[in-house]
Amino acid sequence: MVRSVPEPVVDGYLALLADAVGTPATVLPTVNRSQAARHAPSRSGPPSTPTTSAPTRTQTGRRSVDPGQVVAGMPSTELVTPAAVQAVANGRRVRPVWENELGGITFEVGTDPQRCFVKWTPPTSGINLSHEVVRLSWAVAFTSVPRLLSQGADEAGSWIVTAALPGESAVSHRWKADPARAVRALGMGLRALHEALPVQTCPFSWSVEHRLDEVRGRAAAGRLHPDRWHESHWALDVRQALDVLADSPPVDQLVVCHGDACAPNTLLLEDGRLSGHVDLGELGAADRWADLAVATWSTEWNYGPGWDGSLLAAYGVDPDPERIAYYRLLWDLGP
Repeated sequence: MVRSVPEPVVDGYLALLADAVGTPATVLPTVNRSQAARHAPSRSGPPSTPTTSAPTRTQTGRRSVDPGQVVAGMPSTELVTPAAVQAVANGRRVRPVWENELGGITFEVGTDPQRCFVKWTPPTSGINLSHEVVRLSWAVAFTSVPRLLSQGADEAGSWIVTAALPGESAVSHRWKADPARAVRALGMGLRALHEALPVQTCPFSWSVEHRLDEVRGRAAAGRLHPDRWHESHWALDVRQALDVLADSPPVDQLVVCHGDACAPNTLLLEDGRLSGHVDLGELGAADRWADLAVATWSTEWNYGPGWDGSLLAAYGVDPDPERIAYYRLLWDLGP
């Protein structure tokens, strides 16, 4: 399939993407949607319909462009509970609450006040849970994130056990029915996270340079697949996408980013206040727009179009279409 676009278009592609933020992707050069979707393996990220919860990168890898396909979410089939999870439960109730196409499963174990969660992943998933372990252990001193209880690994997989936070996901049925309050809480919660975590002493990086090094390495190994990208990026091949990303915008404000600031990773209390954040495997210092670009995108996947401005207003910042466009493209090329 020929995917390349003329070089003059590549030169101005980020501006085109910026103009298209919040508008239909048809304003951009594109390829045949049905052909691209037909070749798209399952990846996590924005489903093409806002009626499903947006899978998140930490749990599931990346995005699928197959319209309506749910590649992560509540388990849809009967699952066998791994022996390691059964051992953690020690006779308590075990309920699978999230499954991804890479084979990773999150289980809820027990009931309050001893309720906990076990995130389990097989060796074939490519998910390194140790990244989340060290980040949780650092961040818990500054903000509301799950407290690490234990971790382990055997020949069948690896797992981490965390204490439960109160509340429920911002994409639960209750909050999807009240998107205005949910989106406002997402914006305020992300601002609170950025203000609470001390960037000067953060030992982790999620910078453009760090992420581009990873992307270029994956490109050199042939592990970038344009057919898996979001449709707004379908007009670019790998080389062209890397050319666009080589011209990064200056850092607006350096903060400690969540690294996967999609709506499902924010927990809300019954009254709409923030409870905390989960899935911190990519947490690190970066421009705040690296989080904001994905957080605003996630409102479209989960609540429908038109909520970008509400989230940014709740965060307390004016829209920055060029930075949003840049960081969405960088996100799309990530692992």
